[in-house]
Amino acid sequence: QVQLVESGGGLVQAGGSLRLSCVTSGRTPSINAMGWFRQAPGKERELITTIKWSVWSTYYADSVKGRFIISRDSARNTAALQMNSLKPEDTAVYFCAARYGGDWLSPDYDVWGQGTQVTVSS
Repeated sequence: QVQLVESGGGLVQAGGSLRLSCVTSGRTPSINAMGWFRQAPGKERELITTIKWSVWSTYYADSVKGRFIISRDSARNTAALQMNSLKPEDTAVYFCAARYGGDWLSPDYDVWGQGTQVTVSS
């Protein structure tokens, strides 16, 4: 089993940047992909970006493309999300998640972190 712990959330002004980190532990060699999701109040959780663990392939939702950058360090078993040019509509709880196999663009990931709050003020 893989465990995930996020960190790096907080309050930032519009136009600012934040970097989220996700530390993995456990059976990390079984990871197929790592993704970042977010859930804003009253909205469904959405996949905003994901990266394959063994090859450098990434996906970004249109809402974050060009502003957010996902990365992973397989040797250190960590993943990160660099968020730039933040907007008030980026305010949400952000979750990292891992999956063991299957469609990496499908939202049914296998393991989830506890979430970290990101608040962007206008």
